[in-house]
Amino acid sequence: MHSSQSLLVLLIALSLLGLVVGEDGFCSAGSVISSSPSESNYLYWKVTNPTLSPSHLQDLPGFTRSVYKRDHALITPESHVFSPLPEWTNTLAAYLITPAMGAHFVMYLAKMQGNSESGLPSSDVERFIFVVEGSVTMTNVSGASHTLKVDSYAYLSPNFKHSLKCEASATLIVFERRHASLENLVTEQIVGSTDQQPLLETPGEIFELRKLLPTSIPYDFNIHIMDFQPGEYLNVKEVHYNQHGLLLLEGQGIYRLGDSWYPVQAGDAIWMAPFVPQWYAALGKTRSRYLLYKDVNRNPL
Repeated sequence: MHSSQSLLVLLIALSLLGLVVGEDGFCSAGSVISSSPSESNYLYWKVTNPTLSPSHLQDLPGFTRSVYKRDHALITPESHVFSPLPEWTNTLAAYLITPAMGAHFVMYLAKMQGNSESGLPSSDVERFIFVVEGSVTMTNVSGASHTLKVDSYAYLSPNFKHSLKCEASATLIVFERRHASLENLVTEQIVGSTDQQPLLETPGEIFELRKLLPTSIPYDFNIHIMDFQPGEYLNVKEVHYNQHGLLLLEGQGIYRLGDSWYPVQAGDAIWMAPFVPQWYAALGKTRSRYLLYKDVNRNPL
């Protein structure tokens, strides 16, 4: 695509974004999931209460912002399909990224209801969970337990016996992948929260970065939390061998994937294949924050 065509696409995307942006950001009519003022107080509430939802699109049957292409996908809340999660009790899941796309990992939303409990991943599969709503109790085989609230997370090593229990309700974003193990190197259970992690230097960039997992060789992926103030953007136009899975936790902006420019907001999920051009700019009046999966520490061969 020529540069003039790219500019035209960007201008069209910005115009479309302007159609849905109001005084408080993206159009703020009621969500399909009703929310009271008290419900809107918790962090990441727009992930489970998207402001652009099917109830606002009743005059546009068949409309969705979701897109699936060879090297990327945008999966938006109005196209989520929830079904019972195998091996879990009283839990519904929406798979957002799977190997059917070309990914080497799985990313899904798990909605745990009252008196629900998780199942275990398949053999040799590692798991990362991040709480976006409610709280869960995680217990390991030795009986040690942790209460995970919104913005808390846990990494579970392959074949590590554990359970997640929820008495009321909770929503988790879950990543799973078959661990690319290296001889004599093992990973360990990790429990933490975003605010416990230090801000890292980002030479040449202005966004804020935290990494939720160790950067040491045993770990074959990491989870980044990236914060952008309105008007901030990625300086580097990334094209690299890594895959990404992304969930926008807060805010709104424009994401470039390949030659396409997408208005995005909290609740949107993105898959990026290796070498797809990618770039983000934050818009609106509030901070953008997204959670980003990235494979690391392994030779592509």
